[in-house]
Order: sequence, then C-alpha cells, then structure tokens
Amino acid sequence: MRLRLIPDDTNIDFFKHAKLTFGASCVAVLLALAVWFTMGLNYGIDFRGGTTLRTQSDAAVDVAAYRTALDPLELGDVSISEVFDPASDSTKHVAMVRIQAQEGEEAASPEMIQNVEEALKTVAPNIVFTSVESVGPKVSGELIQTAFLAVAASLGAILIYIWLRFEWQFSVGAVAALFHDVVLTIGVFSALQIRFDLAVIAAILTIIGYSINDTVVIFDRLRENLRKYKKRDLREIMNLSVNETLSRTLMTSGTTLLALIALLVLGGDVIRGFVFAITWGVVVGTYSSVYVAKNVVLFLGVKRDWSKKDSNNTGQYANIDA
Repeated sequence: MRLRLIPDDTNIDFFKHAKLTFGASCVAVLLALAVWFTMGLNYGIDFRGGTTLRTQSDAAVDVAAYRTALDPLELGDVSISEVFDPASDSTKHVAMVRIQAQEGEEAASPEMIQNVEEALKTVAPNIVFTSVESVGPKVSGELIQTAFLAVAASLGAILIYIWLRFEWQFSVGAVAALFHDVVLTIGVFSALQIRFDLAVIAAILTIIGYSINDTVVIFDRLRENLRKYKKRDLREIMNLSVNETLSRTLMTSGTTLLALIALLVLGGDVIRGFVFAITWGVVVGTYSSVYVAKNVVLFLGVKRDWSKKDSNNTGQYANIDA
C-alpha cells in the first residue's frame, strides 16, 4: 500500500490571498536588504582574513577541548577541524586551526602563535605546529567579490536555462523566486549575526539548486496542463498544477528537513552555519516556488497558443480549442 500524505483530489486555492502572500514576500525582501546594508554580515575567517595553523599530535583531536583551551586568549573567531593528511604519519592526528586576523596585524605574530601552542599543549602535550599560513585583507576582499559573483552567475545561468526550456515569463518567475530565497537567507544571517563564510556560500548555491528543482517540477506540470486544458483560466490551471505536485513537494521537503534538523542538532559547530542555511533555504525555497514564482508568471501571463494573441493586447494569449 502506497503512503499518501496528500489526497489525490486535493483542491487548495493557493492564489486566494495572492496579493497578501506576494506583498509579504516583497516586504520581507526589502527588510532583508535593509538589515544587510545597515548591520552588515559577520564575516568568518575566509572573508575577514586570518591565520591557519596545522597541528599534529599523537592524541586524537578533541575539537571541544581545543576550543576551550583557546577561549581565554580571546582571539575572536576560531575554527577548528580535524583533517586527513596523506603525507603525514598514519599514527598522527592532524588538525586545522583557523584564527581571524587580529586588529592592527597583517599576519600572525610570534607571540600569538606561541600562546596558541602553549594553550593547546595543555590538551595534547606532544602537539607540534607543522605549518603556519596567513591570509591578508586583500585576498579576503577578493574572496568576497568572487563568492557573490558565483551566486550572481548561477542566477544568470538559470535565467537563460529556464528561458530556453519554457518561456521568458517562467524564467523571470524562477529567478525572482531564487532572488527572494538568496536575499532572505543573507538577511537572516545578517540579523542574527551568524558567521558568514565560504561554507555558507556553498549552502546558498545548494539552496538555489534545490529551489529551482522544485520550481521546474511545477513548471513542467503547468506546461502540460496548459496544453491539456486550453480553455481553462490560467489561475485555475496553476492551482491544479500545484495541487497535483503538492504530495511530491511535501515529501521531498519533509524528508530533507528531517535529515537537516538532525545535522543541525547533532552536527556540531563546524557545520552548523552551513546546515542552518540549507534548512532555512528549504523552507523559503518551497514557499517561493508556489507563492513567488507562480505569482510572477500569473502577473506576466503565459503563452496559451502559438497562433493568436487576444485582441485586447493585454499580453495574455487567446484560449483556442484543441
């Protein structure tokens, strides 16, 4: 017996409060932009610059103990992770300690490195530093620019893809929904001052891929129904298409959220920002696929028949019997 979360005869009117939902989305985007430009982002080491120290010891890497030992030094943003180094002895445990750039210093000072080493030796007495690398503010600035260009390029590529596969109205709706998801995600990170690093950029690109996949599924069903029901109202066909794909949407989003919530609770500090961004993105991405992308397409109108336009020049295409 197949599990059914949503009955086959579901007939929810997703456009009953279209002005309210779309208006709320526009207000949310404006608020997110305002928070972003006024409060800024809490950039991590990747974007702020800092020092990366590679350590090696006989004892297993205890991230929590390392962090506790470094807390009294008040070094700011510190990221600690265990890494696999094929070049090192297999009996050794290698860790990567990243420390944000200290105020007034271009590179890590010998005193700071010595203090870090002494602090970590309280946890692992035989720990040694195998390498020390510093990233200056110039390189960090270039990373910020490159990261945001990557997000913009992905939106542009999706715009072209949807335009070629469907119609230009669909591409505008899809990109509007993706822009909505990206801006709201950045706005939440800015408002809560959660660390924003390259892992979050990777999460945003993942959100874009997840959201566009959900949107394309509904668009495919909408295109099929537009050809099948040529005399039915566009809004009615959109509602039908969303209802027909609703079970798939909820099942995909629900199972994804179950895994993400488990990672959010149990995954630890290293991946928390990444997982939080994707969790938030799945929620807003599912919402925008229905209440943003479809509202934009409904406003612009879509091609119903390739032979005739209506005589009123409203931008809508005439409904022609099959």
